[in-house]
Amino acid sequence: MKRLGIGLIITSLNLFAANIAIIDSGIDYKHQELKNNMWTNSASKTVDADGTTYQDDTHGWNFAESNNQIIDYKYLGTFSSDCTKIFDVQAKILKGTATEEEKTWYTAKKNDPEFLKELQKFGNFVHGTHVSGISANQAAKAELVGVKLIATEPPGAAEVTKFLEDNKVENSDLRVDNPMVTMFLTMMAERQATMLTTTGKYVGAVKSEVANGSFGVSATAVKPIVKNLVKQITGADPTEEELTSYTNFFVNEIAKGCLAFVGAAPNTLFVFAAGNDGTNNDMIPASPANVKTDNTITVAASNGVASLAIFSNYGEKMVEVAAPGVAILSTVPGDAHLAMSGTSMAAPFVTNVAGLIKDGNRSLTPTSIKKVLMETVDVKDFLKGKVTTSGIVNKDRAVKAAELSNTMSLKAAITIAKRSVADESANVWNTRTVSEKDLLVLPLPSLF
Repeated sequence: MKRLGIGLIITSLNLFAANIAIIDSGIDYKHQELKNNMWTNSASKTVDADGTTYQDDTHGWNFAESNNQIIDYKYLGTFSSDCTKIFDVQAKILKGTATEEEKTWYTAKKNDPEFLKELQKFGNFVHGTHVSGISANQAAKAELVGVKLIATEPPGAAEVTKFLEDNKVENSDLRVDNPMVTMFLTMMAERQATMLTTTGKYVGAVKSEVANGSFGVSATAVKPIVKNLVKQITGADPTEEELTSYTNFFVNEIAKGCLAFVGAAPNTLFVFAAGNDGTNNDMIPASPANVKTDNTITVAASNGVASLAIFSNYGEKMVEVAAPGVAILSTVPGDAHLAMSGTSMAAPFVTNVAGLIKDGNRSLTPTSIKKVLMETVDVKDFLKGKVTTSGIVNKDRAVKAAELSNTMSLKAAITIAKRSVADESANVWNTRTVSEKDLLVLPLPSLF
């Protein structure tokens, strides 16, 4: 252990462990590197504030399929080897060790629609386990609660069609600007908000102190879905102006609904991924990234400590901090590992640090943990105007501040930690300073 003196004594006497909810696509709770970090319910059930009972939620709950199976193992071993190979070859490209043959193969696969369809499903399957490995990295006491929100099979046009049929929508006599479109976008947003609020109540019921949310929708990513829905309702393609208006409205409605989601667990700090569109969240909405409360924090992805990742969303008002998110090696189902990139990987870096902050001082509230994270960053010129703090989260400095706050005010603890712990001088979490021009980054998992 690096820290000495008072911090070491406090940490060694701390018998508690940070309870971390992984709101994602499931966790491989049998993985050799995760099984000892899994939260195990000592009771036979969990009952939330509304009296809803989750029977036999041993390691968490599956809200996507309404059962206690936090991962669907039937998918294990069903994907082609190309799904892992493409990330392995990408790592070689980033390191400069790929052969010309591998580069040619990589380019072809990136432009193969059928393969990309399979890769999306593969990405959904492994995503939650990958996020979990980062959240629990070097945190032996962390307890991970599996909160499966994202189904492995991505939603598609069939779901939209069924939604319209169930609600008896006919497209005769409807125009593109008809308020029926807005009504249905509102209904879809409310449906997601209801599911998320239920999830939030569960997170509160299991007393999670930190929750990672590497999922969401942005106006950029959801445009094709909105366009398809508008066309099915009206029988015509919307103009670009109409599509932008409908899409922004839709994402903002989702963000409004997310207030109840984070409000359902006020004692939990929710850590959200900013998004992978390379756009400004201050101008183009994203959700839940743009939900701003005392118990939320949104994370952009950096390329090590050298630059903002080319794919990362940002926003001086809507994104508070950055963390490494390029070529992050972590766990995937089947006792395997994979290097993946995205704000999905940056958010759990911060979740991991938030859990260690809570371990350092159990009395810290979500607001206080957020304060520590934001006020102990490494300030970087390339992040000025991009994130609120202009900085990358510094794990050692943040934990030092938390430990010191046991014996002094939080303000004093942060001041001393900033003086005594240096900026990160090297890349961390297996992240390299590399070219990103060939980077394959999957969109954030979504309910849509």
